[in-house]
Amino acid sequence: MASWPAWEKPGRQRLLLRRPSCFIHRSSARFVAVLRAPGPALFFLIPLKLPLLLLAGALLLAGRAAAQVTPPGTATPATPPNAAPAQEPAHQPNDTPEQPRNWSLHFQQTLIDQWHNDLRTPYAGDYSLADRESAKLSFTSTLFIGRRLWRGAAVYFNPEVAGGSGLSGARGIAGFVNGETFRIGDPAPNLYLARLYLRQTFALGPNTEADEDDLNQLAGPRPTRYLAVNLGKFSTADFFDQNSYSHDPRTQFLNWSLMSAGAWDYAANTRGYTVGGVLEYVTPGFALRFGSTLMPTTANGPDLDFHYGTAHAETAELTKTYRLGGRQGTVRALGFRNVAAMASYRTAVALARYTGEQPSTEAVRSAHHTKMGFGLNAEQELTKEVGLFARVSYNDGRNETWAFTEIDQSASLGLVSTGARWQRPDDRLGAAVVLNGLSPEHRAYLAAGGYGFIVGDGALNYGLESIGEVYYSISLPRYHAAISPDYQLVINPAYNKDRSGPVHVVAVRLHVEF
Repeated sequence: MASWPAWEKPGRQRLLLRRPSCFIHRSSARFVAVLRAPGPALFFLIPLKLPLLLLAGALLLAGRAAAQVTPPGTATPATPPNAAPAQEPAHQPNDTPEQPRNWSLHFQQTLIDQWHNDLRTPYAGDYSLADRESAKLSFTSTLFIGRRLWRGAAVYFNPEVAGGSGLSGARGIAGFVNGETFRIGDPAPNLYLARLYLRQTFALGPNTEADEDDLNQLAGPRPTRYLAVNLGKFSTADFFDQNSYSHDPRTQFLNWSLMSAGAWDYAANTRGYTVGGVLEYVTPGFALRFGSTLMPTTANGPDLDFHYGTAHAETAELTKTYRLGGRQGTVRALGFRNVAAMASYRTAVALARYTGEQPSTEAVRSAHHTKMGFGLNAEQELTKEVGLFARVSYNDGRNETWAFTEIDQSASLGLVSTGARWQRPDDRLGAAVVLNGLSPEHRAYLAAGGYGFIVGDGALNYGLESIGEVYYSISLPRYHAAISPDYQLVINPAYNKDRSGPVHVVAVRLHVEF
């Protein structure tokens, strides 16, 4: 029988799971001591008692979900290219792939320590990147539980613990530098429901492929052509805008505008999750997806608005796989429309001129305002070990950003390589650049002294926010782990040439999966 590399196993559908929340405070001596602990204990000797995850998970099933979720959609293409993330959880052996397994249980933990250089800037606002601050540590720990219910149906449940903080409270850069942080005020560890959703698959033909046991994926046969319905709490970004090379801040690029299309203001609360449904039509060559989800009650707020008639978001995406010069490629076209009680930037500025006060979106919010946009996303194998990716995204920018981050136009380009040339085939080297921009209305609002929920210097000398990122993931297969040094260069943070920096951001990430 042929021996397949982990990333080339037939029918493999590794899905990129994302988006945690808050983090452990760096001053915790017990936590810092864990980083020095040798051996496998490194990943479990945290100041939180891990068994609480199991206990609290049972309680959360009976209670109201208070935090966010990240379910995967089925990946297209089904077999990721070599330069996709090499890390995998420990798989249960499956000598009879035609027989489905009824349970799946896995675990991940990610720690990121991040620092930026001291800056000298002529002025600062409430939401500016701090000129000087200490390094910040973030932490997430997730349990992935899957249970098969009946033919074609499964439920997935993920309790999660997270703590810590992002640089400057995750403010001051629109393309923020750590995708594992969000604007959560309390840095103390928090236990919350990270996923709870039902997935029902309907076969549209007799042919099947074998899925492996994986994160939120049950081992067993899967139809090659099917219709799937997903209902529950999840991150919209795990069904849409996937990319084999640039989508997961736990194993790939850390920057927000590299892990997702920057101008896609996808429906989510503060932690990045929502409630709704996603319909998928998947074939070996292409896939169609449509989702309808809830919006937060306020811009980047913690609570979702269950008044669906006045606040909702729709997302549609076409994914097409192809081969170019014998090499695998995928292109995705996405469109979205959000409806919520947003404010118009022009109205906020006009009111401020009339009253002589600082403009504020909170003063002029009105129901049924919309935001529309699109994204194009492509990935292409260049050689067996090197892949190229690119994204372009746009939204109309007339009304305020409501969920993701304050970017109205974005373009990114990057390369990812395995370490095979230097005898480290499970390592990954990635390099990318991204340019972020604002609509004229958004620029005028910030220039007049307005604040969004992530940027605001009190004034604005507008320029494109330019970011470069390089990471190297050092694989530790014995521990199912990787250590990744990361460097980002940010010019014109928050689009302000008066505070151009440059900002040098250095990080070290530790990630483990079982």
